[in-house]
Amino acid sequence: MPYTYDDQNIFAKILRGEIPNTTVLETDHSLAFRDIEPQAPEHVLVIPKGAYVTYDHFANTASDAEILDFTRAVGKVCDMLGVAPSDGEGYRMISNAGENGVQDVPHLHVHVLGGRNMGRMVAKAGS
Repeated sequence: MPYTYDDQNIFAKILRGEIPNTTVLETDHSLAFRDIEPQAPEHVLVIPKGAYVTYDHFANTASDAEILDFTRAVGKVCDMLGVAPSDGEGYRMISNAGENGVQDVPHLHVHVLGGRNMGRMVAKAGS
């Protein structure tokens, strides 16, 4: 399936500096910033700087350098927030993809949430 990237999405505008953000970490290929509507005491979004729609799109087409940078950026953010299980209580990482995944912004992003118990992931089918 071809992926169509909308360069007018909010994260593309943030990357171009058209919309301000509270940057937590910036690397050559990634940007991490605080969510404007946090769902936990720690809620940071990590996005690649490239035009990727979903994680599978990124994993299948990004360069090795982009994949390594993004993966390391997520790890650094967890360390910076103090939520990595080695130092903290743990975290949840979420990436929604497509209509059934309820993706709101068509730019790959992962939510790193921590600082409280996140509860169960999803309800069982039929519940």
